[in-house]
Amino acid sequence: MKKITPFLWFNDNLEEAIHFYTSIFNNSVIQNISYQGEPDATGKSKVMSATFHLDGQDFMGMNGGPLFSFTPAISLFVNCHSQEEIDGFWEKLSEGGEKSRCGWLKDKFGLSWQIVPSDLGKLLRHQDPEKAARVMAAMLKMDKLDMQALRDA
Repeated sequence: MKKITPFLWFNDNLEEAIHFYTSIFNNSVIQNISYQGEPDATGKSKVMSATFHLDGQDFMGMNGGPLFSFTPAISLFVNCHSQEEIDGFWEKLSEGGEKSRCGWLKDKFGLSWQIVPSDLGKLLRHQDPEKAARVMAAMLKMDKLDMQALRDA
């Protein structure tokens, strides 16, 4: 396990969430699921915690109940190398959730994501301050980010 691993608190839907996330990202796997309590009528015990891997990043999750919930103050940043990647992650992760501005969305579990082109930072720090300002102005008008429109700004 890496030295720092994001730990996500879910409201009794951890198992659904990790199956959802691992179906979206390449090179993903559910590493371990821990169960608690007696099996129900279907023979399944309640999922307590899990470790999973999403395309190079380890995560831990817990079914902690409704005491805490996700906020946009913490988001997962997805670096995309093509518009096709942006489009795919945007649609899949926002399914049942909420699309927002500037590449941000909230998935159906309430977790916030930023779906961005890999060169966005470079464009926003462009050596020509006017170009950087045009990129920022263009981005602020977008929901899902358009790589070519940002480059053309």
